[in-house]
Amino acid sequence: MAFDFGLRRIGVAVGNRLLKQARPLTVIDAATNDAKFSAIAALIGEWEPEAVVVGLPLHPDGAEHDMTARCRRFANQVHGRFGLPTTLVDERYTSAVLPAARGERVDSEAAALILQQYFDAHDPS
Repeated sequence: MAFDFGLRRIGVAVGNRLLKQARPLTVIDAATNDAKFSAIAALIGEWEPEAVVVGLPLHPDGAEHDMTARCRRFANQVHGRFGLPTTLVDERYTSAVLPAARGERVDSEAAALILQQYFDAHDPS
């Protein structure tokens, strides 16, 4: 399971490690952290993932910024609350490569791209 963390919305994707394929699942759009983690708990309970991947935003030159620290904290919270192995994946340009009309939500598609990048980077072949 992968998350594209944002302050307002969290994109969610699921994938199959054997097939190395990711697909968008849903967008969590909740006002409070409690509501966000309640929605995450429900998804983890339903999908029973073996691990979690969280997108890590960085500047184009690789430098960290405000959202980088927030995503690290989110990943730590997911790991702490659910006890799942959690991996951070560089998400630079994921939203930029997704075709979307202005205002269209691409959060779950970005999460799928992050998860696909993880699969591609961990391909033993």
